[in-house]
Amino acid sequence: MKKFQFLEHTADIKFRAFGKTLSDLYKNNALALFEVFYDKNVKGKENYNINVKGKDYESLLYNFLEEFLFLFDSKNFLPSKIISFKLDEKKLKITAEVSGDQIKNYNVNTHVKAVTYNEMFIKKQRSSWISQVVLDI
Repeated sequence: MKKFQFLEHTADIKFRAFGKTLSDLYKNNALALFEVFYDKNVKGKENYNINVKGKDYESLLYNFLEEFLFLFDSKNFLPSKIISFKLDEKKLKITAEVSGDQIKNYNVNTHVKAVTYNEMFIKKQRSSWISQVVLDI
């Protein structure tokens, strides 16, 4: 099963992510975002912890991805790998640790302005999960 795929979009970046479990789905959304930032190897020189909550699956995904934009914009951090990940489905909470490096060491592909709710969805299909996200660039 592929982790994600990019789709055609007139002005922004749209992708779908896939996962056997809901946890895999969230992780694969993050990996798609990382590839938008930079599609080559990034050294894991720094780690950051992420703690986010949501009121439903979509807002949890939005908040999770926005946290990476915050690290990118405020800490000049280019994420590359999820070291640890825990999803609490009942409390709609994600705790994760990510590794990456400073942006200045790389030629970043795209600056993402924001994650959007436009065309966003998360749904279960048979025995797996699928989501869609549009990024404002």
